[in-house]
Amino acid sequence: MRLLASLLAILLVVLAAGFWTNHSLQQSTKDLSRQIERVSQEIKQEQWEAAHKQNRQLERTWQEKARWWPIILDHQEIDNIEFSLAKIKEYVASHDLPLALGQLSELKLMIEHIPRKEAVNLENIL
Repeated sequence: MRLLASLLAILLVVLAAGFWTNHSLQQSTKDLSRQIERVSQEIKQEQWEAAHKQNRQLERTWQEKARWWPIILDHQEIDNIEFSLAKIKEYVASHDLPLALGQLSELKLMIEHIPRKEAVNLENIL
């Protein structure tokens, strides 16, 4: 009986950790997506100095919100996001509207893909 109770407790902890991780990924993704939208809006209005400030804020948000992501995610995805952030920084600095918007769109898709891929649901478990 003790063994069964211990196994049940471990199972509950693992499930709770999975759901907490899923929730945290979704929340971080929403925050990052909102920041990407802010950068995009400034670029579309060709407010390059404001876009540069928003991009710095996006980088800070990435550092704050995603510092624990490497624990649960493939490092290749993290690297791709960081490469994308570096490209965006240069595109904004050179005032390249099409490339900056295209790279921001790609970054947003990469970030929004992560919670769907890592979600705790039957489709991902089975």
